[in-house]
Amino acid sequence: MAASLKYILAIDMGSGSVKASIVSSRGEVAASALRHVGTQIAAAGAAEQDPEEWWRAVCGAAKEAIAASRAPAEQIIAVACTTLWAVTVPVGENGSAIGNAISWMDTRGAKYNRAIAGGWPKVQGYGLFKLLKWLRLTGGVPVQSGVDGLAHILFIKHERPDIYARTYKFLEPMDYLNLRLSGQAAASYATMFPYWVTDNRDPNRVHYVPELLAMAGIDRAKLPDLEPVDAVLGTIKREVADEFGLAPSTRVVMGSGDSHSATVGAGAVRNFDGYFYVGTTSWLSCHVPAKKTDPFHMLTTMPAALAGRYMVGAEQGAAGRCLDLLKDVLYPPGGADSSGAYAEMNRLAAEVPPGSDGLIFTPWVNGVLAPHEDPSTRSAFFNQTLRTTRGHYVRAVMEGVAFNLRWLKRHVEKFVGRSFGALNFIGGGASSELWCQIMADVLGCTVRQVANPRNANGVGAAMAAFAALGEIAIDDIPALVRIAAEYRPIAANRRIYDRQFDEFLRFYKRNRGIYRRLNPPAAVSD
Repeated sequence: MAASLKYILAIDMGSGSVKASIVSSRGEVAASALRHVGTQIAAAGAAEQDPEEWWRAVCGAAKEAIAASRAPAEQIIAVACTTLWAVTVPVGENGSAIGNAISWMDTRGAKYNRAIAGGWPKVQGYGLFKLLKWLRLTGGVPVQSGVDGLAHILFIKHERPDIYARTYKFLEPMDYLNLRLSGQAAASYATMFPYWVTDNRDPNRVHYVPELLAMAGIDRAKLPDLEPVDAVLGTIKREVADEFGLAPSTRVVMGSGDSHSATVGAGAVRNFDGYFYVGTTSWLSCHVPAKKTDPFHMLTTMPAALAGRYMVGAEQGAAGRCLDLLKDVLYPPGGADSSGAYAEMNRLAAEVPPGSDGLIFTPWVNGVLAPHEDPSTRSAFFNQTLRTTRGHYVRAVMEGVAFNLRWLKRHVEKFVGRSFGALNFIGGGASSELWCQIMADVLGCTVRQVANPRNANGVGAAMAAFAALGEIAIDDIPALVRIAAEYRPIAANRRIYDRQFDEFLRFYKRNRGIYRRLNPPAAVSD
């Protein structure tokens, strides 16, 4: 291990796990460790997580990664957290969570978002003048399905008033972890974006807007003070440094959302360099030079992990999660075939021809987000036959996630004013060569598989932190992100997927009414 190298402890927390990585200033991962976390799913749209379980997972993974890296403590100069977002933690004055975190999957606050968003004249469920104010100042609007931070706070306020009254600050996960690390309760300009109460017109001077707070009915005192995305909160708490085996001088850099750090970890730091992510969820994004919003297709820009920059926000919802659900059906946990299930599923899918012999899957297990918010729509396999095998189901899921991204891609291209000739691919889905080729064939562009794609979020958080500390230049980052392989569209496969993509969209348009009757808004959110 080079004595001159510097490292950052990157904490990457998603919906199901916490990964700690020791990342060098050359973008290399010296060691990493993983801990799983659970989600409590219940009826009526409830989805919660235990912040104490998060912290235990962080501590276990961090200590293991630090020990495995053998990096001298003085060479690990900072900690940077990147996490799932639009998740709300109520925190008391002593810095401890006083209730479960409300997950991004939780829809119980939908009716409260709809209540504050209403008015006359009404446009797609929003009062016109409120809509214009939110779009002008924040770049987005409260989500009617209730999967944003504002809905979570309103749910707690109205249905858990004792917790609301006792809450000192409502924090996003990365900010909660930073509080545990540094003792400082703060949020970045990017953190508070999904609460729709900040003026984001200047990414260097984001601030709360009293009128928006009043529209939302949220107490400003219960929200954290805002800091720039490249701020340094201070040094790590002594007791945490001792437990982890870090130097007391280790700094804690402002955290970021997973999609924010992923944009950096994918090497897409130049404006309009595109990439997509497939993990539990999926999105397609790039940096852009100015604020812009397309509310009709759930597209917007938000402050990025890099100071003074915007990135496209285009979250689609469940992606790899669909493959997880299929795995649990085909290979029940604890069953004889459950170990090595993903490798087996990939092998079976590779034996099935492109197009899965006409079987099509729609990945909307929790409704549609971008490019069209529709919380009532659900997932389906259609066009099954007596010859449909396990391999057909697996490949159809891979293709269905790709169709969904193709649907999004054309709207993002229109939004940013240019086509993507190539896209970098990160996340667990990018570990599959088969899925990489399916993506190239369906999306109709070159797909570049980033090396070590599962660590892209942590690497991105570390690279952004190194830049914030002046250790590297932002322009150096693309060269530090290695591309493992490139996949180009195969013409014969492209023709098959063009036809099936058209049917994919027709299926959605023709069945929306059925889904709304089966899953009316009240049933989805109440």
